[in-house]
Amino acid sequence: MVTATKTVDLVMLVDDNDTDNFISKRIIEITEFAKHVEIKNSGKSALEYLEEHKEDPDKLPNIIFLDINMPIVDGFVFLYEFEKFTDTVKDKCKVIILSSSDNKRDIDKIVNNDHVIKFITKPLTENALNEIRSLDLY
Repeated sequence: MVTATKTVDLVMLVDDNDTDNFISKRIIEITEFAKHVEIKNSGKSALEYLEEHKEDPDKLPNIIFLDINMPIVDGFVFLYEFEKFTDTVKDKCKVIILSSSDNKRDIDKIVNNDHVIKFITKPLTENALNEIRSLDLY
C-alpha cells in the first residue's frame, strides 16, 4: 500500500468509458489519493451534479478528471458550460484532462483553457497522481 502525503476529499471522473473509469478509480483508491470518487459517464451528468451541489462546497469535487472525447457533451462543451458556474464552484473544482487523445489541436486548445491545470494521457498512474500532489492544489 502506498503512503499518501495528501488526500483530497472528493474526485470526480468524467468519462464515457467504464473500463477507464474502473482503472482510474482503482488507482485513486490504491494510492489513497482521494477519500471518495464520484463517477459520471457523461459531461452532461457531471454538469448536472455540479449544478445540484453548487451551493454546498463540501459536496463539490476538489479535482475533476475530464475526458475530451465523449458523445453529446464532450470535454470542450463541458468546459464551456463550466465557465458559467460561480467562482465558488470554479475555485473549488480543479480540472485535469485525462484523455487518450493525441490530437495536437485538441490538446493545445484544451490546455489553454483557464480552468485546465494539467493534461494527463490515459491510463491514470501513481506517478501522475504524485505529480498532482506536488502541485499543491489543495
